Amino acid sequence: MLIRIKFVLNDKLVEVETEPNVTLLDLLREELRITSVKRGCEVGECGACTVLLDGKPVNSCLILAPTIDGRNIVTVEGLARDGKLHPLQEAFIEEFALQCGYCTPGVLLTAKALLDINPKPTIQEIKEALSGNLCRCGAYQQIINAILKASQKIQNNNR
Repeated sequence: MLIRIKFVLNDKLVEVETEPNVTLLDLLREELRITSVKRGCEVGECGACTVLLDGKPVNSCLILAPTIDGRNIVTVEGLARDGKLHPLQEAFIEEFALQCGYCTPGVLLTAKALLDINPKPTIQEIKEALSGNLCRCGAYQQIINAILKASQKIQNNNR
């Protein structure tokens, strides 16, 4: 039985039909071809599949697609505006926080959610926010540096 759902994906209204047992991860990757959302552990431990659901980071592997009806989803593709990278994306490039890139989309979205509610986080607050995102390359220091730099960029842009 197919269920029709409507939701906003990266500022665009999307309407799809999906099975009731399809995860948001599978809907995004397989149906909508949003490949920045990575398939990692599939049990909500690694953060590779992180998206923002109504502004909060969630593991898309644990969310059933029909539950997002009427909600707002942001993937890393939704961070850039008018062809300009988000300050977080710029800072990740500048601080070499990308490495292999597999974890990067989820880390970027988690960091965005953090900076949205706490524009001047401490190193400890960044570590706590990122505790659900694993980086197999071990780029944690570069990631922390990039988030601190992005925080400064955002503060400077808001002046």
